[in-house]
Amino acid sequence: MAEVVHLSAEKFDEVTSKGLCLVDFWAPWCGPCKMLSPILDQVAAEIGDSILIAKANVDDLPEQCVKFGVRNVPEILILRDGQVVAQLNGMQSKAKILDAINGVL
Repeated sequence: MAEVVHLSAEKFDEVTSKGLCLVDFWAPWCGPCKMLSPILDQVAAEIGDSILIAKANVDDLPEQCVKFGVRNVPEILILRDGQVVAQLNGMQSKAKILDAINGVL
């Protein structure tokens, strides 16, 4: 079972630069972000090792938010070798997230 990884500024580029990575840009003060968290845990458990599921706290990662143009939370970016290949804005259902992932696998 794969687990959700919490990204730090120091590890962000290292973790997201190789392979497929779904990054949930979130904030602790964001209600929809809190509702999305258990859904991402389910996605991580279901999808296994085919894609890394990661969370990025926007309060701790302002440079990455600027780099990827994150203006609202939650915002999900799917990266392939550090480049955005899919994007979902706002609260998402498990089915929509899985569809986005399957679309880039």
